Amino acid sequence: MNPLISIIIPTFNRALIISDTINSILLQSYTNWECIIVDDGSTDNTEQVVLTFSKKNPSIRFFKRPSHLVKGPNSCRNYGFSKSNGTIINWFDSDDLYLPNAFQNIVNQFTSTTDAVITKLEVIDLLTKIKIKENTIHSTTIIEDYFIGKIAYYVCGPFWNRLFLEKQEFLFDENIRNLDDWDFNMRMIFQNPTSIYINEPLIQYRSHENSLSQEIHNFNFEEITSEINARAKILKFIKNRKDVDQSILNNFFEKRCGLFLRDALIQKHPKKYYLLVKTVNLQLKNFNVFSSIKTVFGFIVYVIFNKGYKLLKP
Repeated sequence: MNPLISIIIPTFNRALIISDTINSILLQSYTNWECIIVDDGSTDNTEQVVLTFSKKNPSIRFFKRPSHLVKGPNSCRNYGFSKSNGTIINWFDSDDLYLPNAFQNIVNQFTSTTDAVITKLEVIDLLTKIKIKENTIHSTTIIEDYFIGKIAYYVCGPFWNRLFLEKQEFLFDENIRNLDDWDFNMRMIFQNPTSIYINEPLIQYRSHENSLSQEIHNFNFEEITSEINARAKILKFIKNRKDVDQSILNNFFEKRCGLFLRDALIQKHPKKYYLLVKTVNLQLKNFNVFSSIKTVFGFIVYVIFNKGYKLLKP
């Protein structure tokens, strides 16, 4: 068995670090792969950097996102999939790294009945190279634990069987920015894929200040809205499933919106009223009437007196 692995990488203004990502592919002990890089309209010299590699190795293929597709990594991922030929698909980010034997370890686990092989990854600081953590990928209550973040695959952790992906109605939701990989993985989990887990890191996820994941910490409201919409969409998908503890998901979503509301108040963000309505509606939907009263009271007190922080703590 010598299957072709398709690595699909969206990129935007990563000229300074994408060489490391490509080199981590070139250093793989397993050599039957193709790397499809889709540029999302970079304004730096990302294209020139990638073309330097592709001229030397035809397995590295460079594309630009077609102008009729919406800007964003999800459009690039979907477009990259349409250009791929591999029987094993892995979506990767242009700032992360594969460890040298990653592909061989993945291929060794695939069988004719495997839908996905999911590997752990280690999060490292891009500048210091210090390891921050490893993700958790095992769970006996996978839907609940993935929703609340107790387990996480990231976009790069799963290596997918192409046949499984081709059965899906759609892949990445191009209307979502933050939690885009979370949304995709949740929807794939709903299909009960036959999965094999590798309990050792084969990938390095490099954390840095320009990571999209940092935008939530910086209170980028567009990203916060994207997260809220993504979680609300998933809740609609599974509201009638009897094998899921809905209360765990609903309470987590309520508390998450409450945290956003608290941060918006502290920062005097103009969207604090939107978040107030969203949080209170969720509390009432969850029959947490006392919490909704406390939230409204705390909001009013904080707006008028700049006090009452503890009342807003979820």
